[in-house]
Amino acid sequence: MSEVLVTGGSGFVGSHAILPLLAAGHEVRTTVRSLTRDAEVCRMLQNGGARANHSLSFHADLGSDAGWPEAVSGCDYVLHVASPIPIRAPEHEDEMIVPAREGTVRVLRVSRDAGVKRVVVTSSCGAIYYGHKPRNTPFDETDWSVIDGEMSAYVKSKIIAERGAWEFMAKEGGSLEMAVINPAGIFGPMLGPDCPSLVKS
Repeated sequence: MSEVLVTGGSGFVGSHAILPLLAAGHEVRTTVRSLTRDAEVCRMLQNGGARANHSLSFHADLGSDAGWPEAVSGCDYVLHVASPIPIRAPEHEDEMIVPAREGTVRVLRVSRDAGVKRVVVTSSCGAIYYGHKPRNTPFDETDWSVIDGEMSAYVKSKIIAERGAWEFMAKEGGSLEMAVINPAGIFGPMLGPDCPSLVKS
């Protein structure tokens, strides 16, 4: 089986992404901003039905290079789920945009350097459909939101982060593969005590 890193495992999406990987027999690790949350991650996974009673976590923050090489070392695949989602809107949008973009590029860079086969980035439908006139045809990979329009800092951070990811891959990706998913809504049972932020996407 494969060794997989899921970034942001203490989050709502990250924890649910880990569960099917464990169920399929993969070796899974995750990143958290503080190792004090490792026990919490294990409890969340147990709440979801996993027998996760050992440490899964590496300390790594989207805003720093520290910890990422160790977290990625030996992995075959990376699911990049982590992205800043504060409970309240930030005073300045760059508080979300900078770590979202730089963190995504950072994960891609260390994954490339570590010989990871593929990174799957969780983006948002908000990166695609904002600012377009009503249409009857499907959106595809050539469509991008019009960033000059009115949108939340979260949505703008997802647009800029995904664009940054594709730019990195075109220029520096090497043999690394990347896929991006753009969900519109994510629903499911909460596995931990933190209520996911309700953000406009």
